[in-house]
Amino acid sequence: MGHRLSKIYTRTGDTGTTGLGDGSRVAKDDLRIHALGDVDELNAIIGVLRAQISHSTVQDQAAWDKSLSLIQHWLFDLGGEVCIPNYHLLQSLCIDYLEQDIDRMNQDLPMLKEFILPSGSLNCSYAHQARAVCRRAERSLMTVHARDQNIQATALQLLNRLSDWLFVASRALQRSEGGQEVLWQKNINDSIAP
Repeated sequence: MGHRLSKIYTRTGDTGTTGLGDGSRVAKDDLRIHALGDVDELNAIIGVLRAQISHSTVQDQAAWDKSLSLIQHWLFDLGGEVCIPNYHLLQSLCIDYLEQDIDRMNQDLPMLKEFILPSGSLNCSYAHQARAVCRRAERSLMTVHARDQNIQATALQLLNRLSDWLFVASRALQRSEGGQEVLWQKNINDSIAP
């Protein structure tokens, strides 16, 4: 394989367009570019979570790193699919892996009886932030799919399942560090009433 990025700046985007992987050019505010940006942001926050876990007291850091590494690679593959219409890189095994990992993490977690706030340890909070960005990326991808009908089912499923994985991961990370979920209090205003 040759050098992919031998020149970083090309000046081809100076007029408000950008190139897709198939050689076509689209406006920088094209729906497909929004989706790419959301997937890229998600991958970046997963990278932050991964780095944070490696510097924390979380148990099984190697297992967390393995899962997060796989997720980052799958998100890069997803970006490739979005960048090159009708191109397929993702395989359904990524969905199977996430579902099995969700089931594994969920085994040790208590059943939720209330909503939880996106809060807790730094690891937990980063996982919640990644979940929120993942949901935005999923909405962006659905918009592209509704318009072009060329986003494969596995890509759509990946983001849906990943947001579930991130939710369960936030809980597992909080517990792994000895914490409890921060529960939503339905009548919180009663505590400040005169």
